[in-house]
Amino acid sequence: MFDELSEKVSGVFSKLRGRGVLTDSDVKDGLREMRRVLLEADVSFQLTREFLERVEKKAAGLAAIKTVAPAQQLVKIVHDELTTMLGERREGLTFNSVPPTIVMLVGLQGSGKTTTAAKLARKLRLEGRPSRLVAADVYRPAAIDQLETLGAQLEVPVHADRTTKDVVAIARAGIDEGRRARDRVVLLDTAGRLQIDQPMMDELVRLRDAVHPDEILLVADGMTGQDAVRIAQGFNEALGITGVILTKMDGDARGGAALSIYGVTKKPIKYIGVGEKPDALEEFHPERMAGRILQMGDIVSLVEKAQEAFDAAEARKLEKKVRKEGVDLQDFLTAMKQMQKLGPLEGLLRMLPGVNSKMLKQANMDPKRMRHVEAIVLSMTPAERRTPSIINGSRRARIAKGAGRPISEVNRLLDQFREMQKMMKKAAGGGRMGLPPGLLR
Repeated sequence: MFDELSEKVSGVFSKLRGRGVLTDSDVKDGLREMRRVLLEADVSFQLTREFLERVEKKAAGLAAIKTVAPAQQLVKIVHDELTTMLGERREGLTFNSVPPTIVMLVGLQGSGKTTTAAKLARKLRLEGRPSRLVAADVYRPAAIDQLETLGAQLEVPVHADRTTKDVVAIARAGIDEGRRARDRVVLLDTAGRLQIDQPMMDELVRLRDAVHPDEILLVADGMTGQDAVRIAQGFNEALGITGVILTKMDGDARGGAALSIYGVTKKPIKYIGVGEKPDALEEFHPERMAGRILQMGDIVSLVEKAQEAFDAAEARKLEKKVRKEGVDLQDFLTAMKQMQKLGPLEGLLRMLPGVNSKMLKQANMDPKRMRHVEAIVLSMTPAERRTPSIINGSRRARIAKGAGRPISEVNRLLDQFREMQKMMKKAAGGGRMGLPPGLLR
């Protein structure tokens, strides 16, 4: 997400930081380069011009500042203006004081609307807000089946009615069902089209006027760039949307849609889809996203992700055991499984300050490597995991065969594990789990 944009913006500032003295001419050259970068990222010309005008106004006389490095001050100005462009502050869902809160999801076909509805329902349920999905798409073949399948997988109830095409009747029945079940949120998965058309909008307006939703969220494909912005404008003019969910952002290296939607519609981006997994729906924080683009990191999101994924009781139990008895390969496997809950390691490293895609490419992080290591450990007997020192040549051959990996990988893992044990013995306090050095190289 934003790889291309982030690299180019970082390149602009690295040139400026390399100069001992920053002149007004340097600032103008840097902003001219920023203009090119933003336009290449598919940000609208009007928004790019307004953005740079605000930055230039704030940066006037920057070269005269002595107390703070001018280049760093310029980064701060750009960060603040990027935050403004992305929506200024985090805006979550508006919940009705009298449940259920009704959320109407709209969008074109192919934007990931049905999948996003299920992900959002799951997220709300985990936050303590029992939710219900309503299958209000009566046109797309298998749309109801898809929603019911997703609901079953994510343990979210689904209201569906295959006996009628009346979406208003279906929605009302689903809301009534949610009210009886004391659900906190009811999400309406409405029909999409291949393009915006009048019959589609008429139906959505009729549904909106009938059920009076608390939120009307547009689900838009982030990879379509300025098309997503135009779609958002169309839906906003017809329905008065309250927010946007941008999907497929894990595949959008440019980020033009995210940088443009708020500026054009003044409607906040509330969530972004960053993958296909059920938990791959993130709250959108403009300030944090601006930090990611400028490679300032996003430690807050990383900590929140860890708190959500880690089993605190299991972690305490593991730490206590490791402090008392030392670490073995079973403990390592437990810790590795905890880490895997956080998602791909590459995505986590991107949240660290200063990490860019070039560094990640050089690290050569093969996502399959973790699975290979797990297969090797699982091919060991409990005794071998507890006491790796008993693993001789024949045992190594058996483990390699069971894991489907070469013996060299088994040897490397055992060598790295011994190194980790030595490091942990030297560490003050001990018991801090970590990955063996070089595991992912």
